[in-house]
Amino acid sequence: MKIIDKKYIKNNEEKIIREIKAGKIFIYPTDTIYGIGANAKKSTSVAKIRTIKERELKPFSVIAPNKKWIKDNFVFNKKIEEWTKKLPGPLTLFLDRKNTACVSEEVNPADDSLGVRIPKHWFTKIIQKAGVPFITTSVNKSGQSYMRRMEDVDSGTLNSVDYIVYEGEKANKESKKVDLRKI
Repeated sequence: MKIIDKKYIKNNEEKIIREIKAGKIFIYPTDTIYGIGANAKKSTSVAKIRTIKERELKPFSVIAPNKKWIKDNFVFNKKIEEWTKKLPGPLTLFLDRKNTACVSEEVNPADDSLGVRIPKHWFTKIIQKAGVPFITTSVNKSGQSYMRRMEDVDSGTLNSVDYIVYEGEKANKESKKVDLRKI
């Protein structure tokens, strides 16, 4: 585990983008709370996050690389288009996939729906430069409180990730969840 910050990423952006594409696991800040994630197309990385969180089949959400990716991979209509105009921001939109191969089957083994976000945060721009969907789920074991600061997370979780992008305590709450499936 390596603790890094915005300055480190700015000075090593190409390396971090390669690490994201390769499936390295990150704890990272968003516009709401800290998340844990990796390239959502890498099954082994997604499975490792599932193990870290002790989360069996409950689906993960993803950070979309861009709005076009959302339009290309999900059932899309006027109402969904209106909601996507609100991105980036503290929203998770639950949509039906029309391209199930847009993420690893490990992301949601139960059905073809998926939660999609584009946080309004500088780290999201790095993920978007990598051009891959990225797991976004709170940093905590299932059923426990989420991470606001590093002291909130057990050492086992911290030592299970490759990078921690830390910017101090976050006092925000989780993103608003909007279910747009089957509309």
